[in-house]
Amino acid sequence: MAKHIINSKNLLKRKFTKFMQKKLVLLFVAIILAFTVLVGRITYINASNGSDYTRMVLDRQQYDSRTIPFKRGDILDRNGTKMAASERVYNVILDVEYMCSDKDYIEPTIKVLGECFGIEEGTVRTLIEEKPSSRYSILKKGVDFETAQRFEAVDADEENYPDVRGIWLEDDYIRKYPYNTLASDVIGFTANGNIGTCGIEASYNSVLNGTDGREYGYLDEDADFERTVKEPQSGDTVVSTIDLQVQSIVEKHILAFNETYKNGVRPGEGSKNTAVIVMNPQNGEILAEASYPNFDLNQPRDLTKYYSEEQIAAMSEEEKVEKYNELWNNFCVSEPFEPGSTAKPFTISAGLETGLLTGQESYRCGGMLHVGDYDISCNNVYGHGAQTLKETLENSCNVALMEIGFAMGKEEFCRYQELFGFGQNTGIDLPRESAGVLYGVDDMDSTSLATNAFGQNFNVTMTQLAASFCSLINGGEYYKPHVVRQIWDENGNLIENKNPVLTRRTVSKETSDIIKDYMFGVVEEGTGKSAKVEGYDIGGKTGTAEKHPRSAKNHLLSFIGYAPQEKPQVVVYVVVDEPNVAEQASCSYAMQLSADIMREIFPYLGIEKSAGSAQ
Repeated sequence: MAKHIINSKNLLKRKFTKFMQKKLVLLFVAIILAFTVLVGRITYINASNGSDYTRMVLDRQQYDSRTIPFKRGDILDRNGTKMAASERVYNVILDVEYMCSDKDYIEPTIKVLGECFGIEEGTVRTLIEEKPSSRYSILKKGVDFETAQRFEAVDADEENYPDVRGIWLEDDYIRKYPYNTLASDVIGFTANGNIGTCGIEASYNSVLNGTDGREYGYLDEDADFERTVKEPQSGDTVVSTIDLQVQSIVEKHILAFNETYKNGVRPGEGSKNTAVIVMNPQNGEILAEASYPNFDLNQPRDLTKYYSEEQIAAMSEEEKVEKYNELWNNFCVSEPFEPGSTAKPFTISAGLETGLLTGQESYRCGGMLHVGDYDISCNNVYGHGAQTLKETLENSCNVALMEIGFAMGKEEFCRYQELFGFGQNTGIDLPRESAGVLYGVDDMDSTSLATNAFGQNFNVTMTQLAASFCSLINGGEYYKPHVVRQIWDENGNLIENKNPVLTRRTVSKETSDIIKDYMFGVVEEGTGKSAKVEGYDIGGKTGTAEKHPRSAKNHLLSFIGYAPQEKPQVVVYVVVDEPNVAEQASCSYAMQLSADIMREIFPYLGIEKSAGSAQ
């Protein structure tokens, strides 16, 4: 063993000869020389072209480390038709510092900016002068896909456009409304990017909005340029309860009405405001909702439809803001008014529910009733004479309704007003809902009770009255009104059903049947004859409310009707606020508009015809 070890040591000594040692030294010297040459070369490159290479790296990082915008969700009608959508567009970005890094880049780049995007030469030269170090200047927003494609072709053509530098396109989205003014109050619009301003756009803003993505650019350890992308998350799609066909019919007839009665005095033309709600009384879904004047969702600040250029020029900024708010105001949700005689079915229903009324009552109307210090007139100043309870509603007798109010007493009357939802928000999924104004028990005197009983001296909104009216005719079930029925993800997968919300019972099935019978008589025999549509069994109630100040003789006219008589499927509520006519106190204007709408939407909705009509 010892001999073996000695031999191994001798072998190691023989391996490292002097010749081999010299070769190792020469190799080490060669490596040192190569390293020295490499360092020298890097130093030379850095000294001569270092700024160019740094700029190239920074440019790539500048372009690739960017926000990727999300796509806001669509708003659809109940049948899947897009009423609001986000369309991909592009922003033109200029890296001024890069463009100016070589004088040969400036003129070709300016030329392409003009030819491709219509950006004026003066705009670019001003930017060069004022912000020569800018790495991110937005020259134009909302460039369409075709224009972007033309630029991409130019940008890729190094042979013909070798010196075009510093231009790049940033993805973006613009909100589009394909039907312009249609359902403007319900849909709403966005401002300042993706902020809903009114309508569904506002109330479902967080649902419609997604989350921006991000693209990161960096150099790895091998000096290769790498990308990391966090994809944007698109917003969800909102499926509304609106039926685009019903909405179109409603707005067509509203516009026709205003065209017929326009006088050029008011922005609303045919009236101060004309509004319609079409609703399903069995679940609270709103099929159509519109008011006029309306506005173009794609140009919500355009006042030229209602004011001359001279009038607009004379407006201060504060006045313009006021006009915008008036235009964007949803009358159906936000504007309280005295309902007039459309409130009478509620008073009679409350009397029936309390047991005060049985349906066998009779009244005598002499055209006026003295209450407190006032003589309060009936709608027929000559008097209706003897009236049954049913005839009281058919003929809209104020005197009989006042007597019913007195018999009920203010405590019970106020309790039922609250039960019917007056003076409180309905919870509809639209912004800026008004609650209206009611008397309380403590501040209601005999005169207030008398006038409240036939629909004056308290305020409601159209949404309030329509929702509660639905409960009167569907058997007593009060559903929360709503304009959205489903939420989908970006791929069309169902996320949430907005099921009908039954909040309470207002009246019994027996009372509902009685009041429907009375309102059928209103259309067949009473004040609502003009609302009749041949072939259909329609019930309803007229309303003629004298507005404050009473001396002005301005009126708000209304009609609320339903069909069919058995298990109603649709409610149509029409309000005409101050029609442009000499004598406003005629509900025929609201009834005619209602009949025109009903005549066209009933066949579309498949409403059952009356038994004796031709099918």
